[in-house]
Amino acid sequence: MTMTRKLGRSGIEVSAIGMGCWAIGGPLWGDDRQPLGWGEVDDDESVRAVHAAIEHGVTFFDTASNYGAGHSERVLGRALADRRDQVVIATKFGHASDEATRRATGEDHRPEYAVASLEASLRRLGTDHVDLLQLHLNDLAPALALDLVDTLEGLVTQGKIRAYGWSTDHPASAAAFAPAAPHCTAIQHDQSVLRDNAEMLAVCEKYDLASINRGPLAMGLLTAATRSLGDDDVRGRAPEWLPWFADGRPVPEWAQRVARVRAALTADGRTLAQGALGWLLARSPRTVPIPGFRTVAQVEENTQVLALGPLPADAYAEVERHLSELRPAGAATPA
Repeated sequence: MTMTRKLGRSGIEVSAIGMGCWAIGGPLWGDDRQPLGWGEVDDDESVRAVHAAIEHGVTFFDTASNYGAGHSERVLGRALADRRDQVVIATKFGHASDEATRRATGEDHRPEYAVASLEASLRRLGTDHVDLLQLHLNDLAPALALDLVDTLEGLVTQGKIRAYGWSTDHPASAAAFAPAAPHCTAIQHDQSVLRDNAEMLAVCEKYDLASINRGPLAMGLLTAATRSLGDDDVRGRAPEWLPWFADGRPVPEWAQRVARVRAALTADGRTLAQGALGWLLARSPRTVPIPGFRTVAQVEENTQVLALGPLPADAYAEVERHLSELRPAGAATPA
């Protein structure tokens, strides 16, 4: 039986592992030809991978309006054309982009843009509603996020969304937003065995929210992948907010941290990626990791965690022992 979790106070049930659809969006470019996507992608393989995920028990797919300037939503919509009622779809708004040129064109937090962005997402996805709509602006001031609540509640009333959330790494922002937002049910944030956010998990617990984990495999660092990354891949020219890679290769400091925990993560026969996902499932009953994918093989590896379940307690404790040795003096340990 597939392992499931609830999307917070919405009560929406999803597979405990979802699929993050950033990579299948293909290229997206920022200023100075800064890559904001994961490079060229085979759409037919992406569709096969989505179908494989469903066959292996995945019911939760997370995308965004700007992944590949909308291309991710189009591919996901194609893959789910005759399977919409089997899945829960999450998308995001806030980062504008131009489909024709595959260019990022800025940020927009206006309520009217939220509505327009959702309508465009619905067209690309080929559906009349999304299950979870998320604000995609990590650093937006909470007061501006709160200005969106009435609009988002209206979209719930209209049946165009079932619930909403915020993709932010700032616990204070989530704590300011959730109590004032009746249908807020999830916070999406960076969370992995390499970078824990205990404060955010506490906020999710306090307000009955799901913790949707982006970057659960540190954008490939926790998959044991070693290939050099191209100039059209965001990891190939990593921006400041992406610490794992430099010049298209893993940063030695972080690669060494992976080496420290590898044995514990793989002790019960899991692959490194499966161990990292199992650690997240053991970390909190609210976590829903959403590893990215581009191939059927990646999906098949990651979805085995639905059968393997959380990392065993002894292995989790061993991972924590290694991590505690790596933390600076005075740093908090996971609750």
